[in-house]
Amino acid sequence: MRKPSTSDIRDAVLSRRAISFIAAFVAVALAAGIGLGQFRDDRDYSAPVATWEIDRDFAHDVFTFARVRYRSYGRERRGDGWQTDYPDSDLNFSYRLQQLTSLEVNPTPKVVNLTDEELFDHPFIYIVEPVQLYFEDDEVEALRRYLLNGGFLMVDDLWGDDQFEHIHRELKKIFHDRDWVELPLDHEIFHCVYDLDRKPQVPSIHAAQRGRSQGITWQGGDDARIPHYRAFFDDHDRMVTLICHNTDIGDGWEREGEEEWYFREFSEKQSYPMGINIVVYALTH
Repeated sequence: MRKPSTSDIRDAVLSRRAISFIAAFVAVALAAGIGLGQFRDDRDYSAPVATWEIDRDFAHDVFTFARVRYRSYGRERRGDGWQTDYPDSDLNFSYRLQQLTSLEVNPTPKVVNLTDEELFDHPFIYIVEPVQLYFEDDEVEALRRYLLNGGFLMVDDLWGDDQFEHIHRELKKIFHDRDWVELPLDHEIFHCVYDLDRKPQVPSIHAAQRGRSQGITWQGGDDARIPHYRAFFDDHDRMVTLICHNTDIGDGWEREGEEEWYFREFSEKQSYPMGINIVVYALTH
């Protein structure tokens, strides 16, 4: 990985009343390599969750990681799907954003419904493991309005063609007149902070352990071997949705304290660099 230079970025801030882009200068200065430091063994789950004070000058402008609570076929609204890796994934990623960049980050992530007015307070939202997700009409309208007015959606942790086709059908409810585009490795999102030389593929910790001796980093059949990053763009060529397919970026965040090998190979080298790239890209475009 290259040592990224300090750059000025714009922070896209959504409000309840209006959506506007406010120019803010945020220096993102990172050392060569992600450099998370010493592995911290949290397998006993006794260590307290990292927290920090928010600078009062930035109290209303901090970045808050926002996870979407969605409906699932055959499950109640508070069922399993949207909760995958929660809350450790969100807490750990928020901490690493605060630690590794000079973004002011809220130590307390949020869970939002697509129909909440609060949705428009967050320029970035996250959906995980959408294998049984479905959008109802009110959610379709709310998500379309959010995305076309400055918001960004990251979709993570889906494997194989069937799972991709499912979320693709749901997203087409929103994007009637457009379709996804495969992002090439030379796209800016792979290089804007960390200069990645391959598209990250992060398996769950258990899949990684099973495949370690054979170098297998995918879950499922042959249709899950190759990681894909597929994006929807709006009429102004702004990326509004990124689908991370055949990879589980969030597990690298959640499981960072459970096994040092997994931490070094997946959390440190792939999940955090890619996650930071995605957030910085989303906030600057």
